[in-house]
Amino acid sequence: MAQLNPHFSLSDLDSRARWIFRDIVEGYLETGLPVGSHTLALSGGVKISPATIRNTMADLTRYGLLSSAHVSAGRIPTHQGLRLFVDGLLQLGDISSQERTAFKSRLSSAGTASDQMLEEASSLLAGLAGGAGLVLTPHEAVKSDGALRHVEFVNLDGAQVLVVLVYADGRIENRLMPHPPGVLPSALEQAGNFLSARLKGRQLEDAKSDILSEINAGQSEIDAAAEGLIKQGLVSWSGPKNKNHFDRSLIIRGQARLLENLEAQADLERIRLLFEDLERKEDLIALLDQTESADGIKIFIGTENPMFSLSGSSVVVAPYRDGNQKIIGAVGVIGPTRINYARVIPMVDYTAQLVGHMLGQNKLTSSEPSS
Repeated sequence: MAQLNPHFSLSDLDSRARWIFRDIVEGYLETGLPVGSHTLALSGGVKISPATIRNTMADLTRYGLLSSAHVSAGRIPTHQGLRLFVDGLLQLGDISSQERTAFKSRLSSAGTASDQMLEEASSLLAGLAGGAGLVLTPHEAVKSDGALRHVEFVNLDGAQVLVVLVYADGRIENRLMPHPPGVLPSALEQAGNFLSARLKGRQLEDAKSDILSEINAGQSEIDAAAEGLIKQGLVSWSGPKNKNHFDRSLIIRGQARLLENLEAQADLERIRLLFEDLERKEDLIALLDQTESADGIKIFIGTENPMFSLSGSSVVVAPYRDGNQKIIGAVGVIGPTRINYARVIPMVDYTAQLVGHMLGQNKLTSSEPSS
C-alpha cells in the first residue's frame, strides 16, 4: 500500500475524485464493507461510468487513501484516508434538544456524587456511540486519601512489585513499584505486615512521618530489605503525585458493545487486541492526558497512535473544565475505525461540556453547556 504524502491535501483531488472518495468512505462507515465501482455508479450521484470510477479508485489507492484485498475488489479507506475525510469532508450531525434533555436527565439521576456521575457519563457514551465509553476523572475526584485497612506486597516478575492498598471503605488500589535488588519474598511479607499494623485506620500521608521515624530510630524490628522497600514506597505513594499515574482514575464502560455486529474472524481478533489495549489503563490515562494541551476534540485514528497499531481502533476524546474553565479531565469513545464520526464527535463534545458544568455547578455558578 502506498504511503500518503504528508503534504497531501484535498486540494490535490479534483471534484470527481473528491466525490468518489467521499462516497467510498461514507459507504464503508455505514456498512463496514468494501465499496465497488458498480455500487458508486448506481448510487444516484454524478453520472460516471464504472470504468472511470475504477480508474479514479486506482489513483486514490496509489495516493494511499484507499486499500483493497485484491485488484478487482472494492475499496475501503486507509487510516490516512479516514484522517483526510474527518479533517476535510466530514459533516457533523446535530444533537437534538430531546437528546440534550435526555443527556442531562441521565447524568442528573446519578446523584450529586461526582464518581457516580462520571460512571454514568461513561455508560451514556457507550450506549449512544456504539463503542466503549471512557472518562478520565479529575485529579481531586480520586479518593486516594482515605483511611487504610491493609497493605500487601506481591512479587510480579522479579522486576516489579505490586502493592495492594485496601481502604477502610472497601476500595482497593493497585500500584506498581520497582523490585529492589536482593529483596526476598519474606521481606515483602514483613513490609506488608509492618505497614498494615501502622496504617490501619489512618491515612497514608498522616502516618508517613511516624513510620519513617520508627524505621530511622532502629525500632522497626524488620530487616533492612523490608525497611528499604517501605521507604521507597512511602516516597512514591504520598505527597505530590505524577498526574499521569496514581492520582487519576479511568472509567471504562460498554466493552461488550464492541462485540456487536462483528463481520468476520478478523474483526474478532481486532476486538481481542483492543481489549488488551483497554487493560493498559496507565497508557490510556497518558493518552487522554494529552487532551490537556488541546482546545477541543482530539481524534486518534488507528495507527496514528502506537497504542492502537495492532487493534486498529479510533478514539474521540474531549477535555472537560471546572467552573474556572480549567481543564480537569476528559471523556471519550473508543471503537473500530469505522465508528460514526459524524455522530460521535458532537456527542463527545457535548458530554464533555455537560460533565464540566455538572462538576462545577456545586462550587460556582456556571452557564449551561452551549448548544
